[in-house]
Parts: sequence; C-alpha cells; structure tokens
Amino acid sequence: MPNAEKLAKKQIYFDNLVDLCVNTPKALIVSADYVRSKQLQNIRIELRGKAVVLMGKNTMIRKALQIGHEAHPDAGLDILRASMKGNLGFIFATNCELEDIRATLDKFVLGAAAKAGQNSMVDLSIPAGPTGIDPSGTSFFQTLNIATKIVKGQIELITAFPVLTKDEKVSAGAALLLTKLGFTPFSYKMEVKMVFQNGGVFDAAVLDIKDDVLISKFLAGVSNMAAFSREIGIPTEAGLPHAFGNAFKNVAALLADVAFTFKEVEEVKKFFEDPDAYAAANPGGGGGGGGGAAAAAPAAGKAAAKAAVVEEEEEDDGGDFDLFG
Repeated sequence: MPNAEKLAKKQIYFDNLVDLCVNTPKALIVSADYVRSKQLQNIRIELRGKAVVLMGKNTMIRKALQIGHEAHPDAGLDILRASMKGNLGFIFATNCELEDIRATLDKFVLGAAAKAGQNSMVDLSIPAGPTGIDPSGTSFFQTLNIATKIVKGQIELITAFPVLTKDEKVSAGAALLLTKLGFTPFSYKMEVKMVFQNGGVFDAAVLDIKDDVLISKFLAGVSNMAAFSREIGIPTEAGLPHAFGNAFKNVAALLADVAFTFKEVEEVKKFFEDPDAYAAANPGGGGGGGGGAAAAAPAAGKAAAKAAVVEEEEEDDGGDFDLFG
C-alpha cells in the first residue's frame, strides 16, 4: 500500500509539471542551492495567486519531462529536459510577469557564514583596526600570520588582511577567523538561471533586454534589408520608401524645364523659378513631404545649369575656330 501511495504521488507530480509546462506560457528556472526552507516558504507565500513554485528531485523532473515530451512533442519539453542539470526548480508565471517574480526573489536574501571547503562567492579583506577580541586571542592571529597590536585592551589589525578570494575554497582558518569576528560574507537566494517561454529555453540575461534595445535592433535590421534589396534590384517592403523617394527625385528633375506641374512638385518649381528667394524664405531646407524633393531639386537644377553652360561654351569655341586661318 505505501508503494501504491508513493506511485500515486509521483503521478500527480508528473501530471502537474507537464500541465504547467504545456499550458503556462512562461516560467523561470531557478537554482535552489543553499536556499533554506524558510526562504522558500516566504517566496511561496509572496507569490501566492500570482505564480506557482514547483521544486523536486532532478530525476523526477527529467522523468516527468520525458513523459510529457512523448505526449506533447511540440511543447519543447525535450529541450527543457536537456537543460535540467543541478539543483533546479520552476516558478511558473500564472498571473504576473517574469520581472515581478524576479523582484520577489530579490526580497528574500539570507546572509550566511563562510564554511570551510566551500567555494567563496566574494573577495573579502578584513580592514585594519580594532577586532573586539581580547589579547588572549593573539596566538590565533599569529598562527594565521596576521600582524596585530594591543590597543586599549583589544587586538587591532595593523593592516588589512585578505581572507577570501572569489571562486577559491575557504580554508578552515579563514572560516574560523570570520566566525570569531562575526562576519557573514555570503548571501543566498534563489538565482534565476534560465527562462522557459513558448517551448524555448533562454539564458536569464534575456530578462535584462529592454524595449528600446529591441526596437533599435529591429530598425537596424530593416535598414540592412532595405539597402540589400535596393542593391540587388529586388523590391521589398523595407526598400519601397527609398525606391519611391528616388523616383520622385527623378520626376522633380525632369520637370525643371517644362511647364507641366502637379501638387507634390510645386515647392520644387518655386525653387527653380527663384532659388535665392526660396532659400531666404526657407533657411531650414523645408520640411514634411516636400522637403526631400526640395532638397533633391537644387542638385538637379545645378547639374542641368552646368550642362547648359558647358554646351554653350563648346558651341562658341567651335564657331570661332578657323581651320585655314
């Protein structure tokens, strides 16, 4: 009977995990290393009604995801299963945003003393000055080769002493020293490792990408697409504004010496009639839809005038030249 109850509990856990993975669009995958049960309880209470916290043994999670992948092959559970390595759990956002969950995790941080043999999370030096320890502890500091002196009945450090280095193991002497001095250099909380959303698993860094970054990346891609389509001569939606702009410039240049006009080129015609007056009336170069045409028209007008001058000079030179003197 106990085995049957255990199997039933496992099946309930499997069904719950698969259901949340399939029907909840987004979740955080968190690391629970060194997180205490009280911390986890406070997080559950804080997120009640907004998110579902689901922890479990790694083997059970992987088995549930394997079963879920067989039943829902398009849900991305195989990718999620491959990412489950270590002491990880899930927080499914059922009625909130992922940023709200991360803000809640940051509220529940627990300080902890350094233990011998564990990897240090920080670089730490004990500052020079009084330690609050009476002179009877001098031999302890001498064992660790820490220079001290006695001032007003207590031990003082002469210089700062580095005691911890990040990612290196904590020695027994360093752990004992920090305990004597009352230091709790480490802090533990649920760390967000990955994001599971719409069948994909992403690094937690995607949570720091803001809307303005996404917009700038998108606009840069649109610009590249427009340039590429114009270069190879294949029209695309991104390149159409540039194509129409260039076509309008050509039309405006063609209308420089003819009487025909229409509304969109009226500003251009005004410039051709009296460039100096137009420049004085529009010191900023114009604006709106006619601004681009007005800006293109001066170049076209100058080119046409230059060509006319060159042609006249050639005709004059040809008339004056006498082959027989």
